[in-house]
Amino acid sequence: MHGELPPGKALTLRGIGASFDVSMTPAREAVRRLVAEGALTLSASGRVSTPEITNERIEELAAIRALLEPELASRALPRAHPALIDRLRSINSTVDQMVVKRDATGYVRSNLEFHRTLYLRAHAPAMLAMVETAWLQLGPTMRQLYSSMQNAGRLGHHREILRALTDADEQALQVAVRSDVTQGLRMLIV
Repeated sequence: MHGELPPGKALTLRGIGASFDVSMTPAREAVRRLVAEGALTLSASGRVSTPEITNERIEELAAIRALLEPELASRALPRAHPALIDRLRSINSTVDQMVVKRDATGYVRSNLEFHRTLYLRAHAPAMLAMVETAWLQLGPTMRQLYSSMQNAGRLGHHREILRALTDADEQALQVAVRSDVTQGLRMLIV
């Protein structure tokens, strides 16, 4: 989810077990669950890897995010008190710092923290779980997006989200969230 692994990275049960200091049984179960959630792929030959980036995959996951995340933001808006907005500003500052440090994993982690902190206020656990599944599937892609953003510069949608929250402007909030979750991913489509 945090983009620690690049797209198409092959994994082994033994390697996963060693990385997390667990036996093959929990490693196998974790891989099984991650394959079921679309975070890993399992080939007919039994090769486990992170998903490859394809235009179709990016477009589908961007569409899911574009449908659900603006709705979560709208549901969170009535509970967007000043302390929450200050917390989101602080997280966004961390996002900016990760870009300056060229820390891809830190960038992805803090970007997701920004969104999750807002969406928790929606009190919509089923919707949030669906979005988190999309994030899980996008982890390796988000790592690639970070590299693209290093070349193109930040998009600045988080500032628009913060402004809309401060103004309690639901329509502007939906537009800003939808732009944030789709425009970055569109940079990856070739």
